[in-house]
Amino acid sequence: MQDLLAAGADSAPAISAPSRPALSFGALRQLIAETVAALNALGIGRNDRVGIVLPNGPEMATCFMACASGVASAPLNPAYRADEFEFYLSDLGAKALIVDAGSTSPAVEVAQRLGVRIVDLVVADGAPAGQFSLRPRDGGASAAAAAAGGWAAPGDVSMVLHTSGTTSRPKIVPLSQANLAASATHIRQTLQFGPADCGLNIMPLFHIHGLIAGVLAPLAAGSQVFCTPGFNALKFFGWMEEARPTWYTAVPTMHQAILTRAGKNLDVIARHPLRFLRSSSSSMPPQVIAELEAVFKAPLIEAYGMTEATHQMASNPLPPAQRKPGTVGRAAGPEIAIRAEDGRLLPAGEVGEIVIRGPNVTTGYENNPKANEDGFADGWFRTGDQGTMDAEGYISITGRLKEIINRGGEKVSPREIDEILMDHPAVAQVVCFGMPHPKLGEEVAAVVVLREGQQVSERDLQQFVGGRAAEFKVPKKILFMDEIPKGATGKLQRIGLAQKLGLA
Repeated sequence: MQDLLAAGADSAPAISAPSRPALSFGALRQLIAETVAALNALGIGRNDRVGIVLPNGPEMATCFMACASGVASAPLNPAYRADEFEFYLSDLGAKALIVDAGSTSPAVEVAQRLGVRIVDLVVADGAPAGQFSLRPRDGGASAAAAAAGGWAAPGDVSMVLHTSGTTSRPKIVPLSQANLAASATHIRQTLQFGPADCGLNIMPLFHIHGLIAGVLAPLAAGSQVFCTPGFNALKFFGWMEEARPTWYTAVPTMHQAILTRAGKNLDVIARHPLRFLRSSSSSMPPQVIAELEAVFKAPLIEAYGMTEATHQMASNPLPPAQRKPGTVGRAAGPEIAIRAEDGRLLPAGEVGEIVIRGPNVTTGYENNPKANEDGFADGWFRTGDQGTMDAEGYISITGRLKEIINRGGEKVSPREIDEILMDHPAVAQVVCFGMPHPKLGEEVAAVVVLREGQQVSERDLQQFVGGRAAEFKVPKKILFMDEIPKGATGKLQRIGLAQKLGLA
């Protein structure tokens, strides 16, 4: 991490935030060194797990980087309930929990009950964005300094995240210092970050997308990161005015919310032209890509990432290289191949499972031999995504293998139906999913959000899909809602949606 964050000039701004003075690269490097020393003095060292429960913002960004530099950082969603904190802190074997001074998060009570040491993060009045100090809530220092102190080595675990666990118990993904450095470097190279860039971060910082693409990769190039309190479509263009960003990264649902307000903010967009927009974490309908590019007059770079790969695996390139809407681009870090069920690697154009290997890929799940046996094959990590690769190496994801709808033996890719429905002029957003059926096993269902002022019936939309796809692919149930149900990170979650909506 020392080498990774050496790029920015000492006096150059590293971290900024709304209505706060910026923290320079020199001050950031000093803060990280002081924080590692403070944790070591509390008996917490390399590979020790430290839970972080902080609101989105500059201190969450700097605390993550400091912890990832000398201990195993474990960022957790501040919105979790007590039972969830109990599961995650126990599962991690956390040695300490960092919270805001005075925090009344349920995580505090859970940590006390589990005997996990609570460390308060203290921010002085008027401090630059991201500047903090640590103070153990029990007041005392540790009886002994950390056995393995100092900066993390390449093989040390620097971040521990859980997979989302939509179909099973969440799995622990340990990511090493080398994994973080490799992924940040891959993203920095893909997006050609430099000291003149400023990223407007609206992604949650308990998730791999925001932490690596939003924070670590740009800082590794000496770029500035403007840390907001989290996504807010109403405040986005005000932040854009203040931050004067050159880029931002988001998930498709955020981009779509921004798009609905962009028409009233064309003057802001014109004053602060973006070099590019980036989208990752779930698929972006090509129609929305075209609208965003037209409004922002900048390319939208669609990328493909997952926790086990420390985020980025593939990305569309920046101009003048070709972007292919509807694809996630070419390998952008690890090697990527398409694998058949029998283990053969498939040629261009054939559909199979996307597999990866490379320096940013985790070496395996923790304490989970079954998941490792299922997840790795012949040195490749199995992503669980189904897709194809064209002759030029561009990858198209046809669906999650677990999300493919099996309607009486007929296989339906929910993404295909999403894209058909998105072509209807009344439809603003859509997510298709499988719902249980007593005879067929599964039936196709969809949630649709209509454009403002538009009206259309379920039957109209079914006929629209029926005119462009086989009868078995037509959604038998279409629910109209004001917004698409999403997970904590803003991602659409098809798995379990039928149960959540009472259709099971």
